[in-house]
Amino acid sequence: MRFFFCLTLWLLSTFPCSAHLAVNQDFLSLLPEGTRSGLVIQKLGDTQPILQQQTGAYFPPASTLKIVTALASQLELGHEFYFETQLRSNHQDLALIFSGDPTLTSRHLKTLLLGYKQRHGQHIRGDIWLDARHFTGYQRAVGWPWDSLGVCYSAPISAINLDGNCIQASIYTQDDGTTRVYVPPHYPVYVRSDARSVTQTQQQAQHCDLELIASRDNHYHLSGCLTQRNQPLPLQFAVQDTELYTQRVIYQLLNQLGMTLDGEVKLGVPKSQNWSLVASHRSEFLPQLLTKMLQDSDNLIADALLKTLGQTFFQQPGSFNNGSEALKQIIFTRTGIDINDAQIVDGSGLSRNNRVRLESMRQILNYLWQHDNELHLIDALPSAGENGTLLYRRSMQDGKIRGRLKAKSGSLYSTHNMVGFSLDNKGQPQALFIQWITDYFPAKSDPKKPVDTPITQFERQFYQVILSTHHSPNIANKTKAQ
Repeated sequence: MRFFFCLTLWLLSTFPCSAHLAVNQDFLSLLPEGTRSGLVIQKLGDTQPILQQQTGAYFPPASTLKIVTALASQLELGHEFYFETQLRSNHQDLALIFSGDPTLTSRHLKTLLLGYKQRHGQHIRGDIWLDARHFTGYQRAVGWPWDSLGVCYSAPISAINLDGNCIQASIYTQDDGTTRVYVPPHYPVYVRSDARSVTQTQQQAQHCDLELIASRDNHYHLSGCLTQRNQPLPLQFAVQDTELYTQRVIYQLLNQLGMTLDGEVKLGVPKSQNWSLVASHRSEFLPQLLTKMLQDSDNLIADALLKTLGQTFFQQPGSFNNGSEALKQIIFTRTGIDINDAQIVDGSGLSRNNRVRLESMRQILNYLWQHDNELHLIDALPSAGENGTLLYRRSMQDGKIRGRLKAKSGSLYSTHNMVGFSLDNKGQPQALFIQWITDYFPAKSDPKKPVDTPITQFERQFYQVILSTHHSPNIANKTKAQ
């Protein structure tokens, strides 16, 4: 209990031990043996953390990386940035110019086509071109887990994104031991299921799970087994080929609008230069996009912004490669924080290849607080136990913690992260904190005896410690930018 003894002394005085609180085995023993942890607590306005552990070590940031993406986007693109999708015409062909808008929907495309119909009639004499040259390179970053590429949080990121690159479906178990899948008819995809319907005992004995194989042509195959259930299991499939999906959607929309097309819907850049703007769709402005990205941990928005950073910073088609390099250079030139040593390959944090030092994240959080009057990113973060990805987080349901943290979570295989700020009773930030936990492999628990997991127990105590630091004398605004 040496950690808590030192903390108690610190709360009662300004004894020097408050400068660097020791983290010992008593505190970390809540985590399984072998777990690697990095922790920081720093009162805002102080120059040094009062608690720090492994600050020079590299950790997988997971979705906490979105804070870095948000900062770079705000600095480079500005509050008034938006994605724009244009419909152009040369009196024969049409061209849809895509910019990577991660919020574009089929309804938005329908409105654009309706604009053409109202101006020029229902007949299109030529082709409809889909211009995707805004982005280039891989549509998935290096290090994305192969076994999750079929689900929506791993959807590819292209200049052409539609309906979140995500398909909603459901699977039903049937009395004869088979399953059936329902896909709403407006999704131009094909799904089949060979999965078996089994009892829970059979599932445990056979060690089988529901498995998904997604193919490039937006075909999906479900196999394995699913325990019997009275209600359908909701499913979400990641669109595998966004261009093909969009082509098929456009044919559907033309039919719905009663429009005829003499040519085809084609992917590419038309040769004609004599184009006039027919209609355009704009996304929400950047602050609203960042709020959605941080609140919902939206990977598609994060990676669309990363590629856009590469496109605007280097004046070339955006990619994961130039976007990651642009992010590093923007952070350094605009904030003075050098993260060149970080291994960053995407903007969402989904890649297992990402590695960042705690000290780098500490400096970025401090910059966010110092410049909050300009950035407004702290308020965009989820609030503990109240909204976003933190709404149902078990460790944040305690009344003493709920609403007292603004933070971004991050999870990957064996990784459980949280970074952000603690608030006083008036909602004002008082301290920044980092919790990076990886190589976390708890023993299997008995489902008949539900208990809080080790990470939940650890987080609950850690957050209480963070909030307890507010009681020491400190002028939180003494180094904040005016």
